[in-house]
Amino acid sequence: MVSMNLENPEMLWLIIPVIAGGIYLLKKSTKKILIVSRIIVAILLVVALASPYILDPRVTSDENPDIVLISDETSSMELFAGDTSTNLYESLTAKTPTTLVQLTGEETALGDAIMQYARGDNQIVLVTDGNNNQGAEIEEALEFAEDVGTTVYYVEPELESNDLSAQIEGDKTVIVNNENQFNILVTQADSETIGYGYELYSDDELIRSGNAVQSERQKTIPVTQVKFSELGKHTLKLVITPSGHDSDPINNVFYKSVYAIPKPKIQAAGLETDSPLAYSLYKLYDVSTGDDFSDLDGTKAIVLDNVHSNAFSETDVEKLKEYLSDGRGIVVVGGERSYNFGNYLDSDIEQILPVISEPTDWSGGRNVVLVLDVSQSTSAHGTLGDILGNAINILENEDLRDAYLGVIAFGSEGMDVSNGLVYLGSSSNVEFLRSSIETLTPTATSETSLNEGLLIAEEWLQNEVGELDIIIISDGGIEQSYDESLELANNIQGDGVNMYYVHIRSSAPSQNDEYGTAYAERLMDEIGGTYFHISMGERVNIIFDELQEAPETDNETQLSSYPLIELNTKHFITGSVKLEGNITGFNDVTPKAGADRLVITSTGKPVLTTWRYGLGRVAALTTDNGEGGEARWAARLYEGNNSMLISSTVNWVIGNPREESGAVVEAPDGWFGTPVEIELTMYDEGIPVLKLDGENVALSLTGDNVYEAVVGPGTIGIHDLSGYPIAVNYALEYRDVGLNEDLPALIKKYGGNIYTENEARALLLEDARENSQKLVRETVSQKIYFLLAALVIFLGEVILRRMKEIREMKKLQSQIEG
Repeated sequence: MVSMNLENPEMLWLIIPVIAGGIYLLKKSTKKILIVSRIIVAILLVVALASPYILDPRVTSDENPDIVLISDETSSMELFAGDTSTNLYESLTAKTPTTLVQLTGEETALGDAIMQYARGDNQIVLVTDGNNNQGAEIEEALEFAEDVGTTVYYVEPELESNDLSAQIEGDKTVIVNNENQFNILVTQADSETIGYGYELYSDDELIRSGNAVQSERQKTIPVTQVKFSELGKHTLKLVITPSGHDSDPINNVFYKSVYAIPKPKIQAAGLETDSPLAYSLYKLYDVSTGDDFSDLDGTKAIVLDNVHSNAFSETDVEKLKEYLSDGRGIVVVGGERSYNFGNYLDSDIEQILPVISEPTDWSGGRNVVLVLDVSQSTSAHGTLGDILGNAINILENEDLRDAYLGVIAFGSEGMDVSNGLVYLGSSSNVEFLRSSIETLTPTATSETSLNEGLLIAEEWLQNEVGELDIIIISDGGIEQSYDESLELANNIQGDGVNMYYVHIRSSAPSQNDEYGTAYAERLMDEIGGTYFHISMGERVNIIFDELQEAPETDNETQLSSYPLIELNTKHFITGSVKLEGNITGFNDVTPKAGADRLVITSTGKPVLTTWRYGLGRVAALTTDNGEGGEARWAARLYEGNNSMLISSTVNWVIGNPREESGAVVEAPDGWFGTPVEIELTMYDEGIPVLKLDGENVALSLTGDNVYEAVVGPGTIGIHDLSGYPIAVNYALEYRDVGLNEDLPALIKKYGGNIYTENEARALLLEDARENSQKLVRETVSQKIYFLLAALVIFLGEVILRRMKEIREMKKLQSQIEG
């Protein structure tokens, strides 16, 4: 239905006096028909003054699309064939208007270039390694280009030579005399097998060396048990010596500055001094014990170990709340006297915790298959983005956070996208599924064979137990495959599978039968499934059936051990921890809204849950301290690499381990040519002074006793900032070598294509012509129709009145003659 708009809607106010005057004349005059016609004419003229118009949609295309070729010619591109951009530019400019933009130097602002040249009436071609290290992020730029209507294509240059870059990963601030782990990270541009030697120095003393062979793009070599016995600044230096071809040695040496501080002070209540937990805490921190919370000045964190709720008075809880409001943290460790065993439920102490001390609902046992329509019609009629968007929306549904989910795509054939069902309890699995969905593209054929997708879904679920769900998301054009799909769906439904169909409205053909009923709706009606009909831009809200609670078990039938699963691997606590092993017991709790579950058992029970309480941080470790012989629950949690979970948890609640006294400087290490931001906090009175390698640094007051500065050390190596170290390494351009493997997926996500040089010369222009087709809505004035209507009414009224007068004159004349 075409809607009408007005250029000057304010003119419609003139209708009011026209009607008012007309009503007045109608009351005074006997020529009511004449007055009504004049009112209608006047109203039509007023509407014409308002300039009515409609938007007439039509598709336009450009045989010679405007193309901008962005050629990355920065230092990192020396590894690639140098004539790719030149050859492609010559090929394109001979056939269509093409602008060449060259990026040079030792930094790549690829995102900025895309945003600068995306105008909406042009298309962009990238020839680059995709390693963006300056300005706007690439995804942000691609999203901007899509929004304004510019398609971005990517031509992968051919790698001609290999190069290795070295880095050291790890904390800059460390605790004196504590063991630390650092990672040597070596990246190569190619994926060939290459060997190299490495040497790691601490304050010019060799502490590790060895040889490595690498065939993957990145290799991590962990270096453990690194200690710094003196307070203050230290330096790590890594040198790698490749045995194969290496284009540039500048990135074979890496410096890392380290600053050693005294052990942070923490207070522990209820701590069993012989427990594995106590051993970890005493080793890493300056621990004082006691349950008196009246004097907490100087303490960075509190650890409550297996403390019963009766031990906390109202005053104690209020002091703990004040402690958290100052931005500090608390770790609450479980056991047989805490949480559900310590009457925490509805107690004062539970108010600050991220969990409620009652059993968590049974949250396993659900298997979901997403069956996604990626037939050509979804691209042609604009529904593909909504199909994928709805799939991601379902993927992020909180009710599925412990489910198993798989993704199938279908066009003329069914495609296994996720390689079967994947556990959603792992954030890395969720990211994998999201990326897999986002990068789906339409099939080359026009068939919409839903039955092909259902065949795979049936195979996946035939041996599964628990709650089984299949969710079809499609534009509904399933007429050709309806009968086969109905037969399969009946079989699947008969096996106890819940089926949902999300039908996205569009202009796609083959959606409705001869009676106007959607085939998707008929399919769900036939099998007793659930049908959703939504518009483009909408997201479906599926309310899943509640799962049956886990059956009650007595002690004899309970599991003897529970494997641990990292649910959120992106958190500070779990980011560098690789958990292994099981626990034999736990406190059964339920996370509060807003809490973050980091570690759970394989049965979905929370083991480590965190949240922010005001400015403070609270971590609930709902298993014990590892003490108790055979009765202990979590002995494995305090062994080997697992013990890093405890230190990471305490470090997270501590936040800033630096002493809050005197002048405290913080600054990251930097890269040559990239400014380094410095922050200075003055806890004591005095004039702030900082010197970089003996030269004064200009400071700006940015907060309460907080000063900031930006410096740019001019040489590679270690620099002294009033006793605080800053390492400056090779330019960022030499860090990320080789092709950015994430760029192709991003290009496809935002509507572009990927080519080799030869493919681009053969296909890119044709694709650009197709993508230049745009839906244009032209303004078509409707003023003439209102003017004609007014003229017709006016002339009609005049003609009728004149005819009436002529008849009356003739009648009068005949009377006179008679």
